[in-house]
Amino acid sequence: MPVPWEALIPFALLTTMFGAAGTLLNTSKRLQNQGKPIRYNVDAWDDMMMDRDKRLTGHKRGQVAEPFAPDDFETNSVWYTERAS
Repeated sequence: MPVPWEALIPFALLTTMFGAAGTLLNTSKRLQNQGKPIRYNVDAWDDMMMDRDKRLTGHKRGQVAEPFAPDDFETNSVWYTERAS
């Protein structure tokens, strides 16, 4: 049975485009996470730790090696900005 060689060009184009789109999406997500892999299955604890890291460093994936928090860490809590209803 002969192979329809004309069909291989669109197949190669589609395969290349899907591969390029997936690679660009992965690269974009990785760059947004400061080069770290994407987080999956984020629970309440992880969400709380990401909020803390954002208040410490300004980015949700940033981490600090200093043993003491900066002075403004005490006053930039989300707890003080919530309204009781």
